[in-house]
Amino acid sequence: MAIGAAVAALLVIGGGVWAVTATGGDEEKDKKPVAGKSDDPKPSGSKGGAPVNPGDGRGDGGEDPEDLNEGRQAGESKVLWYKEAPDAPASGADAPGMWITGETVVKAAYKQVFAYAVGDGKPSWDPITFPEKICAVTPEKTADDKIIVAYMSGSSDRAKCNQMQEIDLATGDKGWKEEVEDGELFDTTLSVELNVSGDILMVGRSQSGTAYDVTSGKKLYDKKRYGDACFPAGFASGPKSIVQVASCGAGGNNAHDEVQGLDPKTGKVLWTYKYDKGWRVERAYSVDPLVVYATNEDKKVWNISTFTSKGKVLEQVGVDEDFAPECGWAILDRDLQGCAGVAVADNTLYLPTEATSGANEIVAVNLTTGKEKWRAKSPADESMMPMRVEGDQLIAYVQPSYDAGGQVVSIATGGSDHKPAKLLQNPQGVADIENSFYSKDIDWVDGRFYISTTRLTGNDESKEKLMLAFGK
Repeated sequence: MAIGAAVAALLVIGGGVWAVTATGGDEEKDKKPVAGKSDDPKPSGSKGGAPVNPGDGRGDGGEDPEDLNEGRQAGESKVLWYKEAPDAPASGADAPGMWITGETVVKAAYKQVFAYAVGDGKPSWDPITFPEKICAVTPEKTADDKIIVAYMSGSSDRAKCNQMQEIDLATGDKGWKEEVEDGELFDTTLSVELNVSGDILMVGRSQSGTAYDVTSGKKLYDKKRYGDACFPAGFASGPKSIVQVASCGAGGNNAHDEVQGLDPKTGKVLWTYKYDKGWRVERAYSVDPLVVYATNEDKKVWNISTFTSKGKVLEQVGVDEDFAPECGWAILDRDLQGCAGVAVADNTLYLPTEATSGANEIVAVNLTTGKEKWRAKSPADESMMPMRVEGDQLIAYVQPSYDAGGQVVSIATGGSDHKPAKLLQNPQGVADIENSFYSKDIDWVDGRFYISTTRLTGNDESKEKLMLAFGK
């Protein structure tokens, strides 16, 4: 879906031109979406061939047989270790998730889960191999460093993504195992989404959800169709909250989306916010606090709203920009939390602008007022993406180019100087490999930068890397 700049009505606010939607009536006191121009988020990066290496993803670490650090220049980081991607079918395979503890990096790929020591990449425990391909994972680990992996029930077209397995990231031990039941008619487990909030695991099907105790695998409750032909279309979770996005009255005159705050332990609806007809809730940039990105295809506009803990719209982002976080495709499934390049901390939203020519910028937005606080320009001609906030510093990643490796930079979140300071300059000699991660997961932990692929091509002639770790 392409969101262009055409609008139904225009309003001049503070020198900027804004698209404005109709409200739901005088009696509606909540602020309704006010939108500006935007393009749909797209994955970025280039398709480059990584060195041919018939690895199985296991590796033994501690060596550099491809001499990736050869010719490293003064001041450049080094490749601490790297792993080759395991064999995948010609049609490709998913490699979802990347979880980092104090000692171990864990990565899923096709039918396996691998674990590597953070410092030298040596195996932390033997790979776990499932009988069928992995189809979903919990993006975040639990408080006690566990993850849940879902894999297919078989290899036929009728196979379901319904086999769940708990894994201990520290030891590789398998915990509880459960099978997700299908819902009602047309509500299947052909695909599922897994979200963790505290000790609650929410499993989202196409039109419903089921909550489990994440420590035992015990089923707790279901979230099903309700009211005026409403059904759960997606879930998003934070450390203490779960929100449900419902699609209501599909195809009718009253078609609309609703956002609901849930009590994670019971599933009780704490509040409901109804979007006007024509608006589709696309992403949840954050859950604690709740920051929602929605689009209106008919009016060709978008809206970013921040909500109070009681489900009232606190404010809407009023910055005239084309923002471009890296978001996966979500045509049939909502994938509400499938965006990278977005950070929220201390009542501030950090978003990257789209690079039309040359360097882009990161914009800091006050979530209470919706106004811009400051912006920082990328130190290179390549795009800069927020990763996380550490203390009073925003950590960001600058994409590599053909003649320079990527960078990790810090930006002061307070004060008046927001010039990026370089923390890590990745080597130019590995830029083509770093740039080959078209669909990727990135993280910065304890002075190390990790980049891994989230999609295997299955191309035997140019096997890509599964993961690289950079450091000083």
